[in-house]
Amino acid sequence: MQVQQIMSRRLKVVESSATLLDAAKLMRDADVGALPVTEGGRPIGIVTDRDIVVRAVADEQDPARVYVREVVTPRISTIYADQDVSEAAKLMASDQVRRLLVIDRERTPVGVVSLGDLARTAETKEPGAEALSGVSDAEHPHSWQNAKHP
Repeated sequence: MQVQQIMSRRLKVVESSATLLDAAKLMRDADVGALPVTEGGRPIGIVTDRDIVVRAVADEQDPARVYVREVVTPRISTIYADQDVSEAAKLMASDQVRRLLVIDRERTPVGVVSLGDLARTAETKEPGAEALSGVSDAEHPHSWQNAKHP
């Protein structure tokens, strides 16, 4: 089964120049917890609801005055839409991420595949468990912990 068969096609992105308040409202309206971040239409990273809380709100920064570029995780894991879901699970495990930006062969973002997408698909129960195991590995530092911010 290919990633495009289970991915969410409701792709919302946020520009790095948007405020965290704008990003939070977009997340709320789209009912998502993460947004790919773009500059000039090109993906440069990802921002999650947790990023907003941990990197800004917890430090008492005003979300209306802090820009997405200040908290973005400057690394985003991608997978091609025509790749197998087992490859998505392996990538999630190795990168310790819960979501992958799905791109076409022209590298245009076309969707997102999440750990939940893998879990809901009968054919991916085993790969989903593999991904969850890798994502949950406490011995492996998360990418955001070592991220350098622009």
